[in-house]
Parts: sequence; structure tokens; C-alpha cells
Amino acid sequence: MKPLAGGAAGGALTGLPLRAVLWSVALAALGYLGLSLWAGWREVAAAVAQVGPWVLLGLLALSLLNYLLRFARWGRYLALLDAPVAWRINLAAYFAGFALTTSPGKLGETLRSVLLKPHGVPPAASLAAFFAERASDLLSILVLAALGLWAHAPARPVVGVALAFVALALLAVQWTALIAAIDRRAQARGGRLARLVVKLCEIVLHFRRCFSLPAMSMGLALGVVAWLAEGIGFWWLLVALDHPLPLTTAVFIYAFAMLVGGLSFLPGGLGSSEAVMIGLLVLQGLPEPAAVTATLICRLATLWFAVALGALCLGRQRP
Repeated sequence: MKPLAGGAAGGALTGLPLRAVLWSVALAALGYLGLSLWAGWREVAAAVAQVGPWVLLGLLALSLLNYLLRFARWGRYLALLDAPVAWRINLAAYFAGFALTTSPGKLGETLRSVLLKPHGVPPAASLAAFFAERASDLLSILVLAALGLWAHAPARPVVGVALAFVALALLAVQWTALIAAIDRRAQARGGRLARLVVKLCEIVLHFRRCFSLPAMSMGLALGVVAWLAEGIGFWWLLVALDHPLPLTTAVFIYAFAMLVGGLSFLPGGLGSSEAVMIGLLVLQGLPEPAAVTATLICRLATLWFAVALGALCLGRQRP
């Protein structure tokens, strides 16, 4: 991948995000070390060795498939917003955003807007594509969580609240008369806050273009397949640990853990996703060391693999 921009500006752009990545990695490493010690580090180490390198490579390949499918969706959203960009430049910027995926709500991924602006992509378009991605991901994970929802009664309120939130948000952005009224009022008032509201209205109007029926169907289909790939990887990991679960149960546990992590608004869902995943695995009869091992490997092969690829791409923005 070619650098998107060089010179001192590139170094200034990437220096702070890369430091944030290093801090998040250090904090996560401490947390994962604590989990391993709590569950018994000898048992965890033995379970990791049992998985073997080929399964680990397979998990990374499934995660990479997830990222590429989501990139295809991202490119389609930009095209719908009349902001297409060369795929090599777009891929480099998209993957660089993963460096900050551990930010609350993944908002750090909006770094893509900064990287794509010099290539003619308006920030309103790239931000609208970002929010369309988040909505599509949430819907996709809700679909996957529904696979095992009725077998896990305590999970139903969480999934129900998330579904209601998404439905209300999608209905609200379709209310063009309200958006136009807010926009006119903000333009009439003037001032810094009013200008921000005008920009937000512009982003929302862009965003709703990504949620016509054809665009929504495309985004949901790619999202479901992308996240299902990682769910299958989680099921495969459990099989390799000699604690197999039905595929629907494994996919539900993975999807529900991701859902709780996203709704917690913690950076990358750190702590909340891991706690839910371990708890549900223990409820399925896995011993604590196996549950901790499966969770740690899963998060390393999904979340932290993305962060590593993102940091690599972002680092290449330096002179």
C-alpha cells in the first residue's frame, strides 16, 4: 500500500494515534495477563498450545475476510454518496482506521475522513459512510444474535433494546421535514454551535442515502456474512480446544458479546465483551481456563489483529 501523504504533516498526523494504540495495547495486555492468572496460567498456556498454529492462521484468515467484506461495503457507501476513490488509496485509509478501533464507539475510525479528504472525499460523505457502517454492523450482529436468542432468555431485553434503538434511529433519519427544519433554524441563528448543527444535518442527509432498500439490503448482507465468518472462527476455536458447541450457540455467544461490548461504549468493548464471552462459555459447561483461553484467542484474532493491521497501515503514512 502506498502512503497517502508524506512529509512532516504525515508524521504529525500519525504520531498521536499510534501512541494511543500503544497505550491501548499495553492496558489490554495487562488485563489479559490478569485474566490468565485468575484462570490459572498453566492451564491457559496448555490450551493455547493445544490449538496449534494452523487453527490460529485459519482464525486470522476468517478475520481478514471480515475486514475485506466490510471494506467492500464501505467502498459501495462512498460510491452511493458520490465520493468514489481509487481502491488502493481507499483500502489503505480504511485499514488505517482500524488502528483506533479500540476508541469508544469506534469513533477513532473517523480518522479515515482525515486521510481521504486530500483525495477529494468530503468529510460529510466519509462520516456518513462511517455511521452507515456502524448501523449496518449493529443490524448484522443483531441478526446473528437472534440465532440463539430464544435459548438465552436473559439476553432478550438487551437485543430488544438494541433493535428498538436502531429502528428509531433509522426512522428519525428518514424524517426529512424535521431535518430540514432543524437545518433552517440553525442557519438563521448563526454561531459556532449552529454551524455544528448544520454540519450534522448535512451528514444525516448523506447518511440516509445509504439506507434506501437496495443499499440497506447490500449492507446487511455483507455485514452478516462478514461477522458470521468470525463467529464460525470462534466455533472452530472451541472445537480445537475439545469443547465443541453447536454452531448456532457459538455464533450467538460471539455476536452477543460483540453487541454488549458495542453498547457499553467502552473502548473496543474491552472488558465487557470478554466478561460476557467468558460468562456464557462457563454457563455452557466450559471450565474457566478453557473459557478464558477461547476468549483471549478470539479477541487477539479479531480485535487486536485489526488493530495491528491498522497500526501498520497508519505507520506507513510517516515520511
